[in-house]
Amino acid sequence: MNVLKIRNEMRNGKSIFDLPLRVTFYARVSTDKDEQLNSLENQVQYYTELIQSKRNWTYVPGYIDEGISGTSTKKRDSFLRMISDAKAGRFDFIITKEISRFSRSTLDSIQYTQELLEHDVGVLFQNDNINTLDSDSEFRLVVMAGVAQDEVRKLSERLKFGFRQAIKNGHVLGNDKLWGYDKKDCVLTINEAEAQVVRRIFHLYANEQIGIRRISRQLYDEGFTSRKGNAFNVLTIRHILENPKYKGWYCANKSQTVDYRSKRKIFLDESEWVMYPDPSIPAIVSEELWDRANALYKQRSAQMMVHQSAAGFHNRYPYSGKIFCEEHGASFHRQVLKSAKGEKEVWQCRVYRNRGRAGCSAPQMRSSELDLILAQIFHELAQDRQAIVNAVLNVIRAVPQEHDYRRDAERVEADISAVCVKKDRLLEMSIEGALSAAEFKQRNDAFNYQLRELELQREAVKMEEEKSWISVEQLQKIQAALEEELSFRNGVSSALVATILDRIVVKKNSTREEIYLDIYLKFGAPCVVRIDREKDSFCFLPSKSTIPAPAIRMISFQSVPLASSRLSIPSIRKKTSSFRLMQPDVSKMKS
Repeated sequence: MNVLKIRNEMRNGKSIFDLPLRVTFYARVSTDKDEQLNSLENQVQYYTELIQSKRNWTYVPGYIDEGISGTSTKKRDSFLRMISDAKAGRFDFIITKEISRFSRSTLDSIQYTQELLEHDVGVLFQNDNINTLDSDSEFRLVVMAGVAQDEVRKLSERLKFGFRQAIKNGHVLGNDKLWGYDKKDCVLTINEAEAQVVRRIFHLYANEQIGIRRISRQLYDEGFTSRKGNAFNVLTIRHILENPKYKGWYCANKSQTVDYRSKRKIFLDESEWVMYPDPSIPAIVSEELWDRANALYKQRSAQMMVHQSAAGFHNRYPYSGKIFCEEHGASFHRQVLKSAKGEKEVWQCRVYRNRGRAGCSAPQMRSSELDLILAQIFHELAQDRQAIVNAVLNVIRAVPQEHDYRRDAERVEADISAVCVKKDRLLEMSIEGALSAAEFKQRNDAFNYQLRELELQREAVKMEEEKSWISVEQLQKIQAALEEELSFRNGVSSALVATILDRIVVKKNSTREEIYLDIYLKFGAPCVVRIDREKDSFCFLPSKSTIPAPAIRMISFQSVPLASSRLSIPSIRKKTSSFRLMQPDVSKMKS
């Protein structure tokens, strides 16, 4: 049943309850408190019974959002699903309590009600007595939605005023679980047991100039733990060092809300913060010690930023986030060891870095060893390089087919045709005298605007389709780059490792001299590697074995070159009982 027909029926004296409609409801509460949830249950029961009691209506199960603010519709899953179902034609009419249930944003309310009307779906805002199927509903909707939006603005201003008054009255706002303090009725008192840890952190950092990771490890060794009994998190120590409350200062205005509707915040520069000594905040450390610790922290942070900007993002390293400890499930972190022979890149378990050898017995992994093992694996994988290159190119050629731009174009054309039909109906109504000239112009202008938007969408779809087809020249460049990577002339590429390697697991039974690795590729079978550091060699084991088999030939690290385009290494698969590297499966690569 379309909107025009419904309005004609209503002009002839019928009420909305007399029409054969498929009806659903939308219910929402803005908090997850018990009394609000009880209110939600009442709403659901009321609307279900109301719809089912109307003889001409067909009940469609309602849509419910719990504990979500009405300021924005972005995170209201049920609401957005309801809009999608309305466009799919699954119901004709929605009942909801009031405009603020739909949205407190005027823009959202009008936008969604207009979208629903375009798909022949009306909305009844019951408490506000607004039925969007009435011809005069839009004016009343604008007024009521504007009032609802102004309520949000006033609420935001009242909260800000309340915060300012609380601060003037000596009430401390913010974190209720601040380490080193007990907080009750917005008043802070020092918790001496926890304050001891805070003083220890500032002493170790400012006086002994120990790094944050070592502080975490040393606190744990000294018996100081978090409230959950774990070692202090590095981030927690940083927050303690940066918080001015520990020297007895108030600090606010670190961020500001740009838009009360979207609640988008921006973090302000330190020069814009509001900081001053506050008698209501008892100091745990002296101002001199706090200032000295923060000066050192800023100095080290600046040095780190310079280092990172010069070196690039940390994931530039091939094995970042790809090596894991089987014993703890923790990732390995990069470390550069310096000696008289030069620098050596190694990877250490995070637990080992925080707690030392007593925390984790997993050995350090050397990048130089992993490079040679991966070079050997990639050599096996790339024995038929041209087959791999062709497989990748086939995937690239097939990608544009995964999105049906023709279907998008047909949908836009259908929408354009629908708007044109509505324009024709509007003209007929105007000729019959059912509309005033002003109302005809207003609605016709709205339809013209929709047509312009749809025509722009049609052009955009056409342009995207044209861009999706990769040129012959681009394919040639990709092919040349792939062939260069698979030659390993410049060692093992970080990008290539990221593409093919899924993860490396350091097994529990590994020692410093003898290491067992499970190496998982993103396609093909996983492999088990044994490293013998006393003999400076490695071998591949049968995938289900945990001990080396006598028949498996050890490969010397010195015999695996990285700078050769033609690697003359004996085939590993001949020397192992079950290890096999597979050619890439195109279907898997596409997924």
